[in-house]
Parts: sequence; C-alpha cells; structure tokens
Amino acid sequence: QVQLVELGGGLVQPGGSLRLSCAASGIIGSVYTMGWYRQTPGKQRELVAAITSGGNTAYADSVKGRFTISRDNAKNTVYLQMNSLKPEDTAVYYCNYNVGLNYWGKGTLVTVSS
Repeated sequence: QVQLVELGGGLVQPGGSLRLSCAASGIIGSVYTMGWYRQTPGKQRELVAAITSGGNTAYADSVKGRFTISRDNAKNTVYLQMNSLKPEDTAVYYCNYNVGLNYWGKGTLVTVSS
C-alpha cells in the first residue's frame, strides 16, 4: 500500500519561504511522477509542480521562478521549496504519486498572511 506523508506546512508572511516534504512508502513502480497540487475552497485541485522518475520537472506558470521541486531517491522523498510566497499561494497542498494509478497524501495547509 502506497502511503504519502506530507510535512512542512504552516503560516508564513508574504515574501517568506517554506519547504514541504513528502515521504513515500510502498513504492510500486520505477517509472512514476510525483508532484504537488494545491486546492482552495470552491476551486479545483491544481498542479503546482511535478517531477518524473527520469528527473524532468514541470511547474504551473504562477509558481515558475519561485518554487522548486526536487527529490531524494534514497529517502523516497520529494520536496517543494517555496520562496517569495504570496497570499494567493495560500492553499492545502497535496502530494501526489502517479504510477498509472493516483495516490494522494492527506494534505498540508500553507497560509501566507501578514
């Protein structure tokens, strides 16, 4: 059973930084994509950033240049470094693991507010 555990959410002032981590267990494939999505009330969940098992990355336009996704294969962990945070980045952030099937973490709340 794949399990994803997110850590690192919290309250930060505009312009600040946070790093999210997602530790995966029960990995079932060598070809996969892991990513971060976010969701606010009344809106659809949207892709923030993703990284493939081959190391390719993709970002939403709204976070390009501010967020960086990376991974530690030895730890089966994916990170999202978020810099220059804006109030509109406030959301619940979910870790996703896709290997044909989609697996989700429980989410971690990021609040950007002064």
